[in-house]
Amino acid sequence: MKKVFSILAIAGLMFLGTSNAFAQEEEATVDSTSVAATETVAEEPQEEAPVVEEAQPEAEATFHQILKQRFIEGGAGFMGIVLVALILGLAIAIERIIYLNLATTNTKKLVAKVDEALASGGVEAAKDICRNTKGPIASIFYQGLDRSTEGIDAAEKAVVGYGGVQMGLLEKNISWLSLFIALAPMLGFMGTVIGMIDAFDAIQVAGDINPAVVAGGIKVALLTTVFGLVVAIILQIFYNIIIAKVDSIVNKMEDASISLIDLLVKYKK
Repeated sequence: MKKVFSILAIAGLMFLGTSNAFAQEEEATVDSTSVAATETVAEEPQEEAPVVEEAQPEAEATFHQILKQRFIEGGAGFMGIVLVALILGLAIAIERIIYLNLATTNTKKLVAKVDEALASGGVEAAKDICRNTKGPIASIFYQGLDRSTEGIDAAEKAVVGYGGVQMGLLEKNISWLSLFIALAPMLGFMGTVIGMIDAFDAIQVAGDINPAVVAGGIKVALLTTVFGLVVAIILQIFYNIIIAKVDSIVNKMEDASISLIDLLVKYKK
């Protein structure tokens, strides 16, 4: 909360500073205009030679301006829905990436600590190590160690069962991301079909095939498809990154679970 309040305070100060700067600039502009008007009235009019102004080239539109213009041309209806799909998909992707990065654990280091704890302090010392370590692998180790007093088979069942629970937590909300990947191009295609229908309606009303009407309708129709495909491509890249991260963590979980069972067999003898 402190960070949020500090960010809001800084944004408010920047907004006030910008407002004051604009106010001072407007006051200076008004003062200079009034002074110039007074001097013009005081002086006698003199004939001046005509000044030929050179034509200045127009400034090129930036990428942001072009994107905004294309978005408006595509229509707020379907383009807005595609934009919402992009925002929600990116929110899910960023949340998953942060969660998976926090869930990543150095399995070799954890196994070494558990091995040392089992050798020196027994199961309780190993459970303390797992309790103080973050990540799904440490949670699986804790469940296996907790059931180790009931036998190796019970510990193995606990590891397998709780491993499935942790796998479900790793894959949480990924199905929604795949939904937005499939939904974005579908919405784009639907906007294209509706745009083509509008273009043919305009031709029917005009009673003649006007190239301007046809070209404008087709352009608007294709813009929705382009934006839908771009959104799907962006979300697909994040989806593949997340799936690769999940597979890596799951492989580490399986390898570490085998190592834990080997340690329990080793120290049960």
